[in-house]
Amino acid sequence: MKHPAAIIIHGGAGHVTKYIKENQAAYESGLKTAVMKGYDILLRGGTALDAVETAIISLEDNELFNCARGSALNYEGKVEMDAAVMDGSKRKAGAVSMIRNVRNPISLARKVMEKTNHVYIAGSGALQLALSEKLKLEEDDYFITPHQEEEYRKTHKKESIRTILKKFIGGTVGAVAVDCKGHVASGTSTGGEVNNLPGRVGDSCIIGAGCYANDATCAISCTGDGEFLITGVIANSISKVKELTGCSLQEACDRVIHRDNKGVKGDLGAIALTPGGDMGIAFNSERMHRAWISPDGHLHIKIYKE
Repeated sequence: MKHPAAIIIHGGAGHVTKYIKENQAAYESGLKTAVMKGYDILLRGGTALDAVETAIISLEDNELFNCARGSALNYEGKVEMDAAVMDGSKRKAGAVSMIRNVRNPISLARKVMEKTNHVYIAGSGALQLALSEKLKLEEDDYFITPHQEEEYRKTHKKESIRTILKKFIGGTVGAVAVDCKGHVASGTSTGGEVNNLPGRVGDSCIIGAGCYANDATCAISCTGDGEFLITGVIANSISKVKELTGCSLQEACDRVIHRDNKGVKGDLGAIALTPGGDMGIAFNSERMHRAWISPDGHLHIKIYKE
């Protein structure tokens, strides 16, 4: 039985900034390019996992988004990246954290899933795997964009270590897809947050928090303030609500984001997709960059709330 293909991507949730407003057209163009590349994989009979990886690579290569090429600089002025993927058909996952110089962390996360018996590899071990798998590497300067360098300079001047220890951190891209065989997959990638402490691990690489996929329920990718996504186990929570209540996917997303975590003083966002092509999108922040192509083939691109 052939299933209708569909894909959703996000480019992070949070506050509306002057930079976002000034570059809105470029953001929308970047979202369109990424979602179309992922959808093209699905139209050609590719897997949901291939589509997710392809879409996220497009976002990682775009300096506007906080991942890979556009990653934020930590307290030491360096880039540390996290990423994860999950295949809903096999319930297998791969994740990497605190990596540098790997051009596309999402591809490295997939290598962890497919080439090792591990789920999660960090730091130098992840880099060794990238080298052994001949993934493309870049010099440090590739990842340091003028915008993120300026953000670092401004933030570094005004934030002390004490302030940094108490702040919540977000900034992510992600994708979920369903292929013509009815299999789902998800992926998430991040460059952290400006001026965060070196070694900080966010939700993006934690399965069940920022990324989850299960053919029995749905695929989810989350964004927002990572600490809340981790402690709320947000991605898995959406899947469990869908499974245990039998509600629609949109209702499950709304319940987890807006009801179960109503008192959270931070940004939360999620995109989700079932094997049948039902979609769910929810966020409590001022904006969440997002684009999707529904089973009817229509393209949608949005940044702000309705």
